[in-house]
Amino acid sequence: MPDSRLFRILYYLLDKGSATAPELAAKFEVSPRTVYRDVEALSGAGIPVYTEPGRNGGIYLLDNFVLDRAVLSDDERREVLTAIQGMSATGYVSGGEALAKLSALFNMDMEDWLEVDFSRWGNHPWDNSKFELLKTAIISHREIKIVYESIKNEKSERVVQPLKLSYKSKEWYLKAFCLERQDFRLFKLNRILELEISEKTFAPRLYPSQEDSPGPECPRIVLLFSKETAYRVYDEFDIREIECRENGDLQVSTEMPVDPWLVGYLLSFGAQVEVAEPEYLKEALAEQARKIYEKNKS
Repeated sequence: MPDSRLFRILYYLLDKGSATAPELAAKFEVSPRTVYRDVEALSGAGIPVYTEPGRNGGIYLLDNFVLDRAVLSDDERREVLTAIQGMSATGYVSGGEALAKLSALFNMDMEDWLEVDFSRWGNHPWDNSKFELLKTAIISHREIKIVYESIKNEKSERVVQPLKLSYKSKEWYLKAFCLERQDFRLFKLNRILELEISEKTFAPRLYPSQEDSPGPECPRIVLLFSKETAYRVYDEFDIREIECRENGDLQVSTEMPVDPWLVGYLLSFGAQVEVAEPEYLKEALAEQARKIYEKNKS
């Protein structure tokens, strides 16, 4: 009788609260008789598990039961502590206290190996405090009022219901429901200029998956970068999108929305980038560069 199945049955009961023997038998691909033997083994090990006969009966754990440290292996205890240490590093207020208590319970010390700083280089600690405020609003289901700078250089004040913080493509975003637009919106954290938590609470909604939300059109673009910018190219693009040429220059084939942000991003490479396709992006980049030249020529 493998111990791993006993642990899986225990974790299942901890998650569900109760189960029937046929349910557990189907879940772990054994017979109901084997399930009852496993329940007896758990009971014999001191786990307060019991059965109730009858049509509405089942297998139950005693209320308020918590896992004793002996149930977890050394590696499992270490994984638990590592997870909490990671939460502490992100600013989880109670993480340090929980880590200290569990370290004592598990009789295990943890190395101070992880540090997370949400602020940009040289930026004010506002980045970190903004993250903490958003986390508080999401967990407590409280509406927030924000001042947001859009990609169209339009500053607006919004009241939103924050649902989740999301990290994608080296940037942090807030997934939220905007009360003004009555629709789901994605806000880039760096462009949230002001933030105020309201006392008004809300019932969380399920943010649509990427498949349900088509998002902006992302045409195929091909970019040619000089070898001097290789450090940035490898930082900012998927290696599978990068082709190294014989002279060391790099060709990037990717799919991105063509918008003012992309034009500004490409301009940050100066003369070290060339747009191979699409043609209209090449023209937009050249036109913007011409305007910059006209404005700055002496």
